[in-house]
Amino acid sequence: MIDRAIITRVKENLTFFPIVSIIGPRQVGKTTLAKQLSGQLSKPTLYLDLELATDAQKLEDAQTYLQQNTSKCVILDEIQRMPHLFPLLRALVDQQREPARFVLLGSSSPDLIRESSESLAGRISYIELMPFSWPEVMFSGTMAMHWLKGGFPEAFLAPRLILTFRWLSSFVQTYIERDIRALGYELSGPILNKLLSMIAHINSSILNVSDLARSLGVSQPTVNRYLDLLEGSFVIHRLPPYFANVSKRLVKSPKLYLRDSGLLHQLAQVISYDVLLGHPVVGASWEGYVIEQTRRVVGTEWSFYYYRTAAGAEIDLLLIAPNGKKIAIEIKLSNAPTVSKGFYQSIADINPDYSFIVIPDGDSYPKADGLWVCNLTEFLIVRLPTIYSN
Repeated sequence: MIDRAIITRVKENLTFFPIVSIIGPRQVGKTTLAKQLSGQLSKPTLYLDLELATDAQKLEDAQTYLQQNTSKCVILDEIQRMPHLFPLLRALVDQQREPARFVLLGSSSPDLIRESSESLAGRISYIELMPFSWPEVMFSGTMAMHWLKGGFPEAFLAPRLILTFRWLSSFVQTYIERDIRALGYELSGPILNKLLSMIAHINSSILNVSDLARSLGVSQPTVNRYLDLLEGSFVIHRLPPYFANVSKRLVKSPKLYLRDSGLLHQLAQVISYDVLLGHPVVGASWEGYVIEQTRRVVGTEWSFYYYRTAAGAEIDLLLIAPNGKKIAIEIKLSNAPTVSKGFYQSIADINPDYSFIVIPDGDSYPKADGLWVCNLTEFLIVRLPTIYSN
């Protein structure tokens, strides 16, 4: 059993919110986490899997059934299968408002489950559970293997690489195509597969929707719709640009990333660490990996941006902590990195509170002007928490 970092936050929110929703892709351990919680709450729990016909049948008269179990914390798994329950849950919570009434598990973001954000506002807390982060598995494997395989439990824990990538290939076909369609969205399988393959090869690049549309032979609105669905399904992330009050022309389009590095490598047909190190996607893959690991550690309360001028000066990742601190991050695959003039120019533009060059696993040491070279592990488990606490 690999402990998940979010469990403390889930338990804390259950002491205050009537409804806590754990959202994330399939196969990341939402059900395991919810069942683990069952023995740790102050009230008994009732677990219902809405993909099982027997459990779904119990909710044919959902109002009567749920009103008979008001003393329990009801866990509803795969809630996106029954979005019509949201208004009922709101009414039941309003009749008896107390913490830990319901735990909802879903494989889609609240943007895709339209009714949830509208019906349950003020009553629900959303917590994102993604594949294993590096700090969660650092005692169960190497960073190289975590980067290569990604963090989906079945992929990361597979005994052989061939099984890892067979699982990831199956995930693309079954989860992305079937589950998005199950929400009522009509998709073209061939177009979606081609789009994913294209995203893998432009990973970490500035998004150009018109180029994607032209290559796919579809309209720009169609490409944007597909990107919205992929982002809402936790597959991709569009990193927005940071706009500052500087007298320079700035790039205004987002950068595009596949969130799980294993999924990226499967789509790019990179199935070994040696192949990865010599593959054209390696630098972009490492950049995306660092950004995603940072997201998994700090959560959704931090703001994520990149900064780039029209002249090419750039900060790979600009973080803004909940306390307002700005952190500028240059991401380098080399353990002996050189710093570009453009990074220093961007630092002068932004004037961040902290500046780092994040490397894989070398020694951490200071450079001039408050800039630190820092390995990823130390950055995630020491530096970021310290910045937030200050």
